[in-house]
Amino acid sequence: MEAASIRRAQPLLGTFVEVAISGAAHADLNAAADAAFGAVAQVHRLMSFHDPHSELSRLNTAASPESLTVHPWTYQVLEAARDLHARSAGLFDVSVSPLLPKRRAPTSPFPFELLDGHRLRRRVPRRRIDLGGIAKGFAVDRAIDVLLACGVRRGLVNAGGDAAQFGPRPEPVHLRDPRDPRRLLCSLTINDAALASSGRGFDPLRSGKISESAIIDPRTGRAADAIAGATVRAPSCMIADALTKIVMIAGKDAAELLQYYHASALVVLESGDVRVTSDWQNVIRPAA
Repeated sequence: MEAASIRRAQPLLGTFVEVAISGAAHADLNAAADAAFGAVAQVHRLMSFHDPHSELSRLNTAASPESLTVHPWTYQVLEAARDLHARSAGLFDVSVSPLLPKRRAPTSPFPFELLDGHRLRRRVPRRRIDLGGIAKGFAVDRAIDVLLACGVRRGLVNAGGDAAQFGPRPEPVHLRDPRDPRRLLCSLTINDAALASSGRGFDPLRSGKISESAIIDPRTGRAADAIAGATVRAPSCMIADALTKIVMIAGKDAAELLQYYHASALVVLESGDVRVTSDWQNVIRPAA
């Protein structure tokens, strides 16, 4: 039977998630896409900060100091968030606490102690967590895992700019200018890798203006505003997603952390200057 290709999208994770796959029969591809969307929906059910019925909401409202058992996926994301928090000296911070001052020492401890058996114990009272800065990338990774398990030979999953690709041929990706997302900045290709971007908010249906960054520097309690936008390429989308937040805050000081995670970055300064890590020097193609 002749191999086919499909491209489908669904509204999930507060954005549109797109799955583009090829290399199998049409019916098999549709079943694989359904399974991939199911994995993304599962991440949403577990880790949504705004859904009062999510597992994350249960964690945030639990007042007992006793340990709680969570889904292995939730535990995996919290484990990665804890490690990123430690390695970035607190710059990657999933804590949310309206009862405490916005400014917090970057050495503030991770809110939960991670125990064996996917169990957690609260370490910091009244401290909630929001996994929005890492869970979307994790969802993309799980969708990719599902597609590979279904025997798909080539695919791309894109969740609002957090994307991962696999297959025999590289996939072209176009990056928009974070100072004006209506304009293309450059293009590059990814192959068996992931890409994530962070920048300021933009709503073309309202004012069309760029809003203040939603990424907060925990050292000051203020929005990270020295950088207009950052794009990170990494082996996993979860890591790429999280590292964009650190790069937005730390800029060039994030170089050692990027190296540790085998990641690379592109940064757009407020002046419009574009800075890239050395391994991207010959990869970027400016937009025409």
